[in-house]
Amino acid sequence: MKRPRFTGLRTRLLLSTLAGSLLAVCVLVAAFNLVLDARLRSEVDNLLRDRASAQLRTVSVLDGQLKVPEAPDRATPDTQTWIFAGRRTLEQPASAPANQQAALALVASAPRLVTVGGADLRLYAVPIVQSSRRLGTLVVGASLRPYDSSAHTALIGSVILGVLTVLGIALASAWVIRRALAPVARMTASAAEWGEHDLSRRFLAGEPHDELSELAATFDRLLDRSSQSLKREQRFTAEISHELRTPLAKILAEAELAAGKPERYGRALESIRASAESLGRSLEVLLATARAETPATPRSTDAHTVAEHAAQGANSAATERGLTVQVTSASSAVRVAAEADLLERALAPIVENAVRFARNRVDIAIRTEANQVIFEVRDDGPGVNSAIREQIFEPGVSHGANGGGSGAGLGLPLARRLARAAGGEIRCMPAVLGASFALSLPMAEAKETAVSAYTQPR
Repeated sequence: MKRPRFTGLRTRLLLSTLAGSLLAVCVLVAAFNLVLDARLRSEVDNLLRDRASAQLRTVSVLDGQLKVPEAPDRATPDTQTWIFAGRRTLEQPASAPANQQAALALVASAPRLVTVGGADLRLYAVPIVQSSRRLGTLVVGASLRPYDSSAHTALIGSVILGVLTVLGIALASAWVIRRALAPVARMTASAAEWGEHDLSRRFLAGEPHDELSELAATFDRLLDRSSQSLKREQRFTAEISHELRTPLAKILAEAELAAGKPERYGRALESIRASAESLGRSLEVLLATARAETPATPRSTDAHTVAEHAAQGANSAATERGLTVQVTSASSAVRVAAEADLLERALAPIVENAVRFARNRVDIAIRTEANQVIFEVRDDGPGVNSAIREQIFEPGVSHGANGGGSGAGLGLPLARRLARAAGGEIRCMPAVLGASFALSLPMAEAKETAVSAYTQPR
């Protein structure tokens, strides 16, 4: 189901940017106008103080009485001056009665600054004093209309500028977000076009240069791992299918041949039993592989005991060919950090492979090297051609004299898979005589004393 567009990342980022920028612009506009208003009020007060000082210099005293030589300028509406002797008005401007009453009210409280409510008038009263004797009061006023007009104009201008700023931020943010998320949109479209198993496609061509390209590179690495995992699973499925198909085909063939022929029952049952055992071993390998690939705390296993069990499992085939299988260990207390069952499933195919091609003997040597336990299986057979030392671990490849041979060649691939699942490795080593295979697995910690219970394969 397609998600609504308003819940998209691009929309959320844009809305968040707009909300943040709008909040910031509102705070800036409010702060600017508050500071401007305070500054204008301060200028009005300073103007009134200056006017009061200038007017006081024009007032003289004659015989203890105030004398005003010049009347205030009545033609200037924003220049208003009152002079009171007590509560008697000596001079007053042409002004509204409310202003006259407000000026008279300041006589008793001078010096004082006051704004006449609803009259847009700011008044400043200062006493007229001579020789510590108060003779009267001077009140000067100034109209607030020019300052209020300036503040109103500044408010409208700042709001318009703020709106334009927010719109500019919105447009710039939308462009930047669209450009920034364009790679994500391309990746989404590309991923939608790819098929379910089209794991060869990649998002990024080249080295990552920013966070989004690094994300694309991470997705590419994830696809690489998924592709490799899918290939391994396909190969493993093919291996198991072949292992299961062969004994099942033998069972079916023997059953068909024995049908209606009582004299073949004994031989058919023996062949069916052998095929069933082979089928059981293949299933056990599959289960061991699944357990090995499940994260768990590894249990320690005695290396010599597992090697002896692997040798015993190959004794039947070795006895038929007159071979000797011998286990030697540099120490009797070497332990491997792996399950006993898993370890034998990885080691048994190597031993069986050596028995198949050996002439006289097979040696299983156990040694330790750099916190690794190494099982080296050597035989005196024809050896492995150096050109196919890695190829023999691929399904369907077998080795014999000079690299030829017969068989399905599935034991070694499964053994390597088990070894790698347990954190180890299997390699075909150079040898002067015969073939040499080395199975290396992590060595258990020396302080570990717990002994893993070993289960004899059925």
